[in-house]
Order: sequence, then C-alpha cells, then structure tokens
Amino acid sequence: MSAPSPTPDEITFYEAIGGEPTFRRLVDRFYEGVAGDPLLRPMYPEEDLGPAADRLTLFLIQYWGGPNTYSASRGHPRLRMRHAPFVVDTTARDAWLTHMRDAVDSLGLEKPLETQLWDYLERAAYFMVNA
Repeated sequence: MSAPSPTPDEITFYEAIGGEPTFRRLVDRFYEGVAGDPLLRPMYPEEDLGPAADRLTLFLIQYWGGPNTYSASRGHPRLRMRHAPFVVDTTARDAWLTHMRDAVDSLGLEKPLETQLWDYLERAAYFMVNA
C-alpha cells in the first residue's frame, strides 16, 4: 500500500502534516493508550513498546510519502501476514481505533488532512480483522 505520488508542484501528505515529527507524535500518543489497554497490550510481546512504535512510525512515514526506511529495513509491509499470529477481532479493532482516534485528534490537523489520515487508518483497521 502506498499513497499516490505527488506531481512536481505538489507536496506529499507527509510534508503537508509536518513530516516525521508529526508522525512520531501520532504514534507516541497512540502507544500511550495501548500501554494501558488490557486487550491490546498483550499483542505487543516486547517489554518496551518502543520497537513497535518505531515500526509503525516508519511504515506511516513511508506510506504517506516520506523516506522508504521501513521497506529498506523490513521489506514489504505484509501487514496482514505480520499480524496473523494475533487474534484481531472486531473488539480489538475498535480498541485500536479508539486509541488511534485520540492520537489523530491530538495532532490538531486541518480538517481535510485529518479526514484523509483517519479514513486510511480506519480502512486499515477493518482490513486487519482476522477473527
């Protein structure tokens, strides 16, 4: 999955929302919620959520037109395959969306940018349901 490439006179979504610092704030806020969530926290087997946060940050940066560091270090995203070991049912999806909604809202983006980001995240969350 990748966002459409911009024409030379357009900026990427990544640039429009403030680049890496914005994505880091988004993901940090999201994982603050996950850390205290009894349903989602067990899906992150590492003691420290930092590695998972880094992976999500790099994925989102690449998806939205930033550097391709994610693919360079991890290969193709294969999101469903990477999440297959975990039961992602509608309850888990909704919990994930709750924390991500809070994170998106915390950014204070302009409405069209917020809507574009949220629409993608919501579609991705529905796509990840495997149970």
